[in-house]
Amino acid sequence: MNAEAKPFPIVDVINLRKRYGLVQALKGISFSIGKGEIVGFLGPNGAGKSTTLRILSGIIPADSGEAKVCGVDLAEEEGEVRKHIGFLAENNPLPEDLRVIEYLKFRANLKGLEGSRKRERIRMVLDTCDLERRVSERKIGNLSKGYRQRVGIADALLAEPRLVILDEPTIGLDPRQSAITRKMMERLRGEVSFLLSSHILSEVEACCDRMIILSHGQIVAEGTMNDLQNMYINKTIFEIVSPNTRIELHRVIRQIDPSCELLSDDSVDVSQKNRFTFSTSLGEEKAEEVLRGLIKDDQLRISEFQMSRPDLETIFLRATKKNWEDQDYLGRKKKLKQQATAVG
Repeated sequence: MNAEAKPFPIVDVINLRKRYGLVQALKGISFSIGKGEIVGFLGPNGAGKSTTLRILSGIIPADSGEAKVCGVDLAEEEGEVRKHIGFLAENNPLPEDLRVIEYLKFRANLKGLEGSRKRERIRMVLDTCDLERRVSERKIGNLSKGYRQRVGIADALLAEPRLVILDEPTIGLDPRQSAITRKMMERLRGEVSFLLSSHILSEVEACCDRMIILSHGQIVAEGTMNDLQNMYINKTIFEIVSPNTRIELHRVIRQIDPSCELLSDDSVDVSQKNRFTFSTSLGEEKAEEVLRGLIKDDQLRISEFQMSRPDLETIFLRATKKNWEDQDYLGRKKKLKQQATAVG
């Protein structure tokens, strides 16, 4: 999503800071979320994700900076902001002795829903979260973890929020249950903005429009998957399936791109073909030039050719690695300075 097409911001965070004693949890982060966007919020443990989510949901205040939801400043009108937000906390506690429908009616009352609107919203969230009638009449304590998570999401959606914050919504769920959560977000894409915090990177990659990666209270990377791939791609990797030998392929490839390296070659199947993996530091255009050269050579037979780009896990590790190294260096420098002061 380019800057020109960026939708009206539902969330606008500017230079947000938060400290717990000696620990600086947030060091002046800034980001925005557009209307209808699904944004992944990623980072290692202790990066500041949960602190940010709790500030945005109005649970704790920031020390400084601005956080606006739908143009309303959290610091000035927290009660007004909460009307626009649905929040599902990690390990969301639910009353086990209430039936699903009873719990949703209770929560609807707390959120100020009444009459026909209350009945309509409960019906809508039950349908959106696939909580069919036989489940809605069951006690929450008798439900599986997957169904409990759906009840929590249904609660978050009750008051038609503009922003839904989901903190690890699929943790502990099986693949089928996780898929149901993704399906729910897809159904609401464009209508509701989602801020999704998760350690399951493949899930974030599959459903999010953009990603924000935190480390040590700082944003170390932000953008669409394509943006991040372009930012963190070191070499272009491409694969070739061919019955030719590595020497025959190398002969042609090195004439086009002397920097090209063979990373691996493996047998594909009983067809006597091999899968060769090469890397080039000269980018995708050079890899495409290599393909054209291979096709033109009458002595070579190419049955498959594909380029691969780094997945979100690779990007996550690269984005956070430098920040960890920098923090480790600063920590050692500070310790040495303290030791020198003590000796002096």
